[in-house]
Amino acid sequence: MSKTTASLSAGEKLNFLLTNRIPRRWLTLFMGWFSRIESPILARISIAVWQCFADDLRLQDARTPRFRSLMECFTRQLKPGLRPLDMHPGVVCSPCDAIVGACGRIEGNRVFQAKGFPYSLDELIPDAAQAARYRNGQFVTLRLKSSMYHRFHAPVDCHVSQVDYVSGDTWNVNPIALKRVEKLFCKNERAVLELRLDDPRYSLTLVPVAAILVASMKFHFLAEPLDLKYRGANRITCDAEFVKGQEIGYFQHGSTILVFASEQYQRIAGIDEGHCIKVGEALLTGHPLPGRA
Repeated sequence: MSKTTASLSAGEKLNFLLTNRIPRRWLTLFMGWFSRIESPILARISIAVWQCFADDLRLQDARTPRFRSLMECFTRQLKPGLRPLDMHPGVVCSPCDAIVGACGRIEGNRVFQAKGFPYSLDELIPDAAQAARYRNGQFVTLRLKSSMYHRFHAPVDCHVSQVDYVSGDTWNVNPIALKRVEKLFCKNERAVLELRLDDPRYSLTLVPVAAILVASMKFHFLAEPLDLKYRGANRITCDAEFVKGQEIGYFQHGSTILVFASEQYQRIAGIDEGHCIKVGEALLTGHPLPGRA
């Protein structure tokens, strides 16, 4: 047992037991079914129970105050103007509301999910050439709690020509699990989106990672959601253009987005583990300015 694992409190160990030592796949499939039931009364009761465990659930920010299902609450849109966008052309914005997890400089191709728990880019990203573009670059782990806004947006103007979908497990991605399950992100259901930029010398990739309960990701430019029932191709070609701040898709429950940037980028001061960030706020700097490609 590692020193990090041994230092977990009794409460953390109980949390890990309750959320991970259970039939994760079947519970996830059940929750996916339950959350789609259209019953305003059932939705209100479910949300009231949820709020007993999540005192930071801010439904007053939602564009629609009432929900027909629990899924509508998970995937709610926000009132206009609540997430101002940093429009400086040299800034990469946060794609989602999140708590910053492990972050920093990539050591060769080695990344950390938590202190003492490394994984390699090659184990996470199926395309070896794509993974190689982030050697000695930057990474930021963005964890979305279940109570947070679940939609994610383009951090810069970009083009997406393919999505690599990796079917996997549905471990909880909370800090307790990250301290106990080695290479967790490499084991879980995930999608890899390389953001094509005007300047080919710069690279950005988003890796949304699904988790327990509702392991489902919906991208607006793909016909099917990517979830445990998906049976299509693992490499999905597409042709999607995004302007900075435009919505790309959403999780159907809280999860994590891993951001990888080539070595020209730097983290904004204050972007450290535990920092709360919102969609549209500055995450990285060093993005190429227009006309300098």
